[in-house]
Parts: sequence; structure tokens; C-alpha cells
Amino acid sequence: MSPPQHATIRNRLLQRLSADDFARLQPHLRPMPTTLRQSLIHPNEPVTELYFPETGYVSVMADVAGNRIEVGMTGREGLVGAPQVLLDGGWASYHEFVQGPGMVLAIARAPFSAAVADSPTLRRLLLRYLHTALTQARQIAYANAAYTLDVRLARWLLMGHDRVDGDEIPITHEFLALMLGVQRPGATLAVQTLEGNRLIKAQRGRIRVLDRDGLVALADDGYGITEAEYARLIEEA
Repeated sequence: MSPPQHATIRNRLLQRLSADDFARLQPHLRPMPTTLRQSLIHPNEPVTELYFPETGYVSVMADVAGNRIEVGMTGREGLVGAPQVLLDGGWASYHEFVQGPGMVLAIARAPFSAAVADSPTLRRLLLRYLHTALTQARQIAYANAAYTLDVRLARWLLMGHDRVDGDEIPITHEFLALMLGVQRPGATLAVQTLEGNRLIKAQRGRIRVLDRDGLVALADDGYGITEAEYARLIEEA
């Protein structure tokens, strides 16, 4: 299989690379389809491969004393495995698995680390991305502590909507409850609230966004800060 070409890349981080920096990574990028709930990063294990999502998205899941909740989401704007490798942490603290199936570009740790070490411009861009990922984690923690479940659901749906093509987000109520850290009846009630306000339409195994502006208004400061930082540091730099 021929290596991916810069002009056809969909990952927004890779799109922002200079021709020289992309050339450092290109021979080592391997297209890989993903499946629902496929594990990419395992907790308490070394990270040996990183992933640039092209389509679909990945959840970062914390599991403390049996309580599981999503603490991050990575789609085509980002890189799965970045903190452990760029900050030389080695071992993963969280489970990262596919929530929206699609395609990723996988790269082994050794050539990735070598490229970052050789290029200050590549390292600078990726560290800027890490800043946005940290901002996302803090915003999720803030939203989980400060907002009601319907507001948190609006925030999550907006994040999912940003990472899919079209308006349909594949998700079950059971999986959504896991993402929000609540029991399934709570997630179902939140979905019904947003549906009653004509913001979304719930279908079997998926949710259709009907009124994105309404979701943004409902999400309040739970959504938008991370996205603005990404635009400032990555897309407008």
C-alpha cells in the first residue's frame, strides 16, 4: 500500500504540518480501519503506537474504583497516544478505545519520536496540541461538576458532532450513559429532554442533531473554550 499523500489527508494536525515535517512521518504512517470499542491504548501498559484519526473518534476513559467516565475525546483534530510519548511518560494511565469507527493513520513510537526530536517545528505544533487536549480535559471536569445532565449531554453531542460527517452520531443509550458516568435511565431522560426541545432526534443506535445552535446555547461554557484554543493555536498559527 502506498503511503498517504499530504493533499488527501483528513487529520487536521497532519494537514497543518509543513511539507518537510510531513515527509518525516509519511513513510511510517499506516492506514488502519477501526471497529466499535476497539482498544487503542491500554491503561498501565507502554504506548508502542500512536494514531492520527482520519474518520471516527476515540474516547479516553477513566476507571477509578469501578466508576467509569469519559475524560476526553479525540477525532480528526488530534493524535491518540500523544501525552504518553511527547511527555515521555511511557505508560498509559487511561483506556482509549474507539467510540466512532472509521480510519486512523497508525505510526510506531520509535519513528514518531525520532521525527519529533529532529524537528523543532513538529515538536512545537504537537506541544500546542497537547495544550488543547489539557484544556479539553479541564473543561470536561468543569462541566461534569457544574452542569446538569442535559447540559452535559448537549456538550458531548457537540463534541461528537464536530468529529463526524453529517448530523448523525452513532451512539446507544447504554454507551451514552457510560460516557456521561450515569445510569442508563438518567441518560435516557436527558435524551428525551433534548428531543422534547427539538434539539435532537433519537433513533435506534444513533442521535441526529436537529438544532446545533440550540445545543451550543444549552451547553453554555461547557463547550467552545477548547475549540477556540485549538483554532488559535493550531489552525490560525
